[in-house]
Amino acid sequence: MEKTGFLNKRILFVCRETYSMPLYFLAEDFSSDNEVAAFFIMSSECSYNKCYYNENSYYKFKELKNVRLYDVRDICDEYTRGLKGEGSPVDLKYLEEIEEKYTHFKNLNMQLMCSQENTRHYHWRYYWSYTDYDENMYWLELNYKKILSIFDEFKPDMILDFDNAELQRTIINEVAYVRNIPYITVEYSKFGYYKYPTFQNTIGIDDYVTEKYNENLKRSKDELKEMYDYILDYRKKSSIMNREFAGTVTSSYERDSLIWILRVMHGKWNYFWNMDITNKNLKLKRTNKILYAPSIPYFFHYLQVMLRRRKYMGKNKLFEAPVEGEPYVYMPLHLIPESTVFVKASYYVDELNLIEQVSKSVPAGWRVYVKEHQAMLGERGLDFYKKVKELHNVRLVQVNHYHDPKPWIVNAKGVITIVGTTAFEEALMGRKALLFGDVPFELIDGITKVKSFEELPGLIREFGEIDNIHSCAAYLQTIKDIGFEIDLFYLMGKAEKILAGREEKEEKFDKNIEELKKFYLFGYDKWCEKHKTC
Repeated sequence: MEKTGFLNKRILFVCRETYSMPLYFLAEDFSSDNEVAAFFIMSSECSYNKCYYNENSYYKFKELKNVRLYDVRDICDEYTRGLKGEGSPVDLKYLEEIEEKYTHFKNLNMQLMCSQENTRHYHWRYYWSYTDYDENMYWLELNYKKILSIFDEFKPDMILDFDNAELQRTIINEVAYVRNIPYITVEYSKFGYYKYPTFQNTIGIDDYVTEKYNENLKRSKDELKEMYDYILDYRKKSSIMNREFAGTVTSSYERDSLIWILRVMHGKWNYFWNMDITNKNLKLKRTNKILYAPSIPYFFHYLQVMLRRRKYMGKNKLFEAPVEGEPYVYMPLHLIPESTVFVKASYYVDELNLIEQVSKSVPAGWRVYVKEHQAMLGERGLDFYKKVKELHNVRLVQVNHYHDPKPWIVNAKGVITIVGTTAFEEALMGRKALLFGDVPFELIDGITKVKSFEELPGLIREFGEIDNIHSCAAYLQTIKDIGFEIDLFYLMGKAEKILAGREEKEEKFDKNIEELKKFYLFGYDKWCEKHKTC
């Protein structure tokens, strides 16, 4: 009989905002045959009174009678009190002991990089506060104490997650590694909707993935015919945008109307009014601006973003069109802060510095075409763009000059990105790309991970076409072998509507939930195969 669920296990779900909503249905299901707990890691989500923000996540989980609930509310209160006391509240001896034991993947300062709360100097979301040494170290200390207490009390057999962002996840990853407990979360393959289980919070490539890829490399062209056909068809397409981004800001190239902006901001005003006034969370927000972002700056930040985005999508003096026939290196930017960059490439979040290094490294006569990420348009500070435009061989190109990534990459000498999908797309086109962080598709021939800026000039000179179709086919086959087709954006959006009582379950939703269940079962089996302890 096919295995359909876990039995007599102690399962800990890691939850945060919208990403927790699909997990609600798994927690409800698994709790009939297992001991289940959920740990909510977002300060505001578990500390605020019930409101639009948390009513379908944290407060829905509280209704599950057979699911134990953990959260960070107690350490939030302790953090606020500690910062108001005299002297430094930080126990450095404790942190030294923690750093000695729980830094297999990242040291403590790198672990802090995984949350926008502690990295204000790297991004432009001014509703978050700048944090100093004591504030960061004390928050780190309290989170380690909290998470270790949960491990000691609940003693999980496994930890199931749906995302990789925030400080608490980096801590859970370190503690789970030391205690030999499987921590299973989602890695994005960039091949359609396929996701596969990772056991190290998406840091690096799991051994079983590399092993399967090497197996597929040894297969013949005939054995990989389906993937060969996919790649050849892909190279002929006029549009290569990943279908998973359909309907998201990543695939949006048109200006929003002022009426639409007004409607969105009216919705945000009601959202914050419900949070702060109707449900009386304003007083708590005023106690600690580090943990609880104030609403007025938040509101005006996004009004400013939407108006700037509208301006930049039209004709403007800031962005320019590409020059036909001009040799260039294509460098698309990321959403900052973004877990993909902050977790996978913590050393390379300063994109201005990266542009400067690439600018120094390209051959004479070449340009660097820097394109803003659609989701970042209007959010990044104007000073950043001015600095980019000061570089003599860099063009800041118009975001919506093309409505698909393909023209940018096929006309380029090559692609350079931190961890972006563009490197994967370039490789599938049979062309070379460079990246700086850890992503699964770096397995493909022609994608090179840069280890030093001094390597850049030589690597850029080697840009060009590469016969890598077999490597691409092996990668795609690997993802098909180990991956699960989960429509993440649909799943989260539909789960929220179901939990809110606005919609009913449907076949597509049930199918995605079932795939998510199989995803975790497969991940657990893979972990057990390697560790031989289950």
